[in-house]
Amino acid sequence: MPDILPYIILGLLAGILSGLIGIGGGIIIVPALVLIFGLTQQQAQGTTLALMIPPVGLLAAWTYYTRGLVDLRIAGLIVIGFFIGGLLGGKIAVGLPNHILQKIFAVALFLVALKMFFDK
Repeated sequence: MPDILPYIILGLLAGILSGLIGIGGGIIIVPALVLIFGLTQQQAQGTTLALMIPPVGLLAAWTYYTRGLVDLRIAGLIVIGFFIGGLLGGKIAVGLPNHILQKIFAVALFLVALKMFFDK
């Protein structure tokens, strides 16, 4: 059984950042699993998707909801697309070579970072 503490610390860090600024799985956990824990890109993405199955964001979302900061209609509509898109994206991702998938992931993060940095 591998040492569990580093994984718990990663989850704690991702959970804090998720609750604080709305990031976690894609930006924190996936790169950490690849760069620190040595998983392939597909393994990291699959593992991150698996941990989203339980209500990982439930308490953080509840905190926002109790302050009137959650639009359930918008969230529900996005869930529909996310559900179908996740299936399609997963089918594409498992068929790509690891190095190609890593580059796609890196470009996506880079473009989001540029947009946020230069947005007024």
